[in-house]
Formats: sequence, structure tokens, C-alpha cells
Amino acid sequence: MAQLQLSNLRKSFGPVQVIKGLDLGIADGEFVVFVGPSGCGKSTTLRIIAGLEDATSGTIALDGRDVTRARPADRGIAMVFQSYALFPHMTVADNIGFGLQLQRLDRTVVAARVAEVAETLHLTPLLARYPRELSGGQRQRVAIGRAIIRNPKVFLFDEPLSNLDAALRVQMRLEIARLHQRLRATMVYVTHDQVEAMTLADRIVVFNDGRIEQVGKPMELYENPANRFVAGFIGAPAMNFLPVRLGGGRVDSPGLAPVAALPGKASAVELGLRPEHLAVASGPEADIRGEVELVERLGAETYAHVRVPGQPADLTLRLPGETDHRPGAPIAITVDWSRAKWFDADGRVV
Repeated sequence: MAQLQLSNLRKSFGPVQVIKGLDLGIADGEFVVFVGPSGCGKSTTLRIIAGLEDATSGTIALDGRDVTRARPADRGIAMVFQSYALFPHMTVADNIGFGLQLQRLDRTVVAARVAEVAETLHLTPLLARYPRELSGGQRQRVAIGRAIIRNPKVFLFDEPLSNLDAALRVQMRLEIARLHQRLRATMVYVTHDQVEAMTLADRIVVFNDGRIEQVGKPMELYENPANRFVAGFIGAPAMNFLPVRLGGGRVDSPGLAPVAALPGKASAVELGLRPEHLAVASGPEADIRGEVELVERLGAETYAHVRVPGQPADLTLRLPGETDHRPGAPIAITVDWSRAKWFDADGRVV
């Protein structure tokens, strides 16, 4: 397959700079997921890699070959879009094999490759159907098949599951994971879905305002975020943030019981706590006291949203699925201080 290297990549639309000097290496056979808020530049970066947008400056190297100005067809890259972009007048077989037909390959060769790809994606019974006769998940598998048949060096996916319902997203996520295991292909995947990113990626790249905030394995980013932005973006539900003031050898925050100031945290202005690092107090001692405002029951687990007097936002607390907590009831919470994150005024971890 292929190694991909982005070096000082930049993209401007007129006076607006949307990609601000990206440096990123993607290893052969690696599955890398781009995440970030809308407008952060992740899809634009993907389109630049594919050759659908021109880089303003910087380079893209594929296996050491500079492809920055190469035509899309000459890069050895295949892209799967959010919209399926299938030809409605062609059968599944013709849609999958269209790229090979353009190369004027022998029909028997094309048919053999189509059959092989269809078997891989469980599309064999559907080869004679037209796109209008397929479900959303089936159409997306056809779009993936059209990319696979070209034997590209790199696969690019631009939010391919966002148009599917929840059940189909789970099914297709598993299909894509299995596909990567079988092909061991280099894949770059853009999504806004936390679950897709955490479950699919070998590494996650967190984008923000045209820059890369952090790159790492999913649990590395979850457990050791580089800054407040990454801490707040990675994880669903999101991390809780409490403003704090340190002084007199203690930590103060509305609703927070007195806590001894921790060494090296003197510059902290905010405390970050994951929902699973909070627990209902089992005795009279409690770190936080508040009132349950909302309870979300998800089956195996329940999330309680707790109003703490003086805090600007509710705290989210993860509870077992079976819980008797109700809105309006008081609640006492303990904190796993060993898992707490502290941030300074610039959002850096301290």
C-alpha cells in the first residue's frame, strides 16, 4: 500500500486561510481518522490529498513521490463521499466496474474483479439491481466497492456514514473495520462521530481552526489530552469543566468542598472531570453537592445531569443502568482526583 506525508500544507480561499501549515505522516496500512468541529479544515484537507482542491503551498508525498500537483487520476488514491454518487441508470455491477471499463479492460477481467469485490462486500446477490432498489447501507457499500476495484494506494472516506440511520451506521462501521483488516490498506477517514473515531482509528487527528491540535491513539487522546480543546472534544458525553481559583493552599470553586492545592497546579484556572470519574457519595463525605436536573437512561448505563449552585453548566455523572435518582433530588458526589485534569488560562494542561 502506501505511506502518506503532508508537509507544511496550506490552503487559502482568497484572503481566508483555512489550512494553516499541516505536518502529518501516515504509515503504510494505517487507519487515521480526522475529527474536529465544522469548518475546522478536515474535509478540505482530505480533498487536497485527493487532488480535488489545490494546495496553496506545501507538499503531499505518496511513497516518497511528490503528488502535490498530480492529477487526481494519477495519484493512486480513491475517495468515498458522503453522498453515494452512484449512476442511477447503471446496475450495481456496472457502477462497481465503471472505472475499469473506462480503462477499456477486457470484459471478462472486469467481470472477475467485480465478482471478487462484490463477494468481499456481500453484494453478490445485488449485482443486477439498480441504486433505486437498494437501501442506504447497500448503496454505500457499492460506493466503497467502486473505490476498492481500482486497487488504490490510499482510501479516503469523507463522512461516509452520516446519511445512514443509527442501526445502519453501526453495521457499516463494522463492515469498514473488517474491510481494513482484510485489505490492510492505508485509510484516511473524516467524521464528526465520536464513536466512529474511537472504534475505527489506529490514530486520531484532532483539527481546530485549520491546525492540528493533537495526534495519537484513541485512548491516548482520551486519557492524556494535550489541551482543553482536545479534552472537551474527545469523549461523549464531554468532559465536565469547573472554573477554579487557587490560593491559600487550597482549591476553590462554587459547590466544591475544600480541596488541598496540588503541587505544580498553581497556574490552573479550570478543572476537568470525565463523567465516569465522578461517583455518588456512599457516606457523609462529598466533594460536590447539587441537584439532579435530568436523567438519561441508556440501558446499561445512565447519565445524570446535576445542577451545582454557582457553576455555569451542569455536571454530567455516569451511573449504573439501574438507578433510583430522579430529577429534583439532591445528590452528593465524590471525585476521583487521580484522574482529574487541570488547565491554565491558555487551555494548556498543567
